[in-house]
Amino acid sequence: MRLLIALIVIVYLIGVGVVLAPTVEGKWNTATAAELTASIWQALPNAFAWPVAAYRSITGKETPQTKSD
Repeated sequence: MRLLIALIVIVYLIGVGVVLAPTVEGKWNTATAAELTASIWQALPNAFAWPVAAYRSITGKETPQTKSD
């Protein structure tokens, strides 16, 4: 059971890294460390939610639109 949990955690963290990779690659040589850190912080919520995005892309369901007042 521990091995299964460890495998799930490892796959999840690899997925987070894959989602963050374009952000890091795009800013690595051109931005300052502060700008890189800020862009990573902005991308973290979407990176942590990658399983939801993957599920929605597989099932064809789109993200529900929120009302903006």
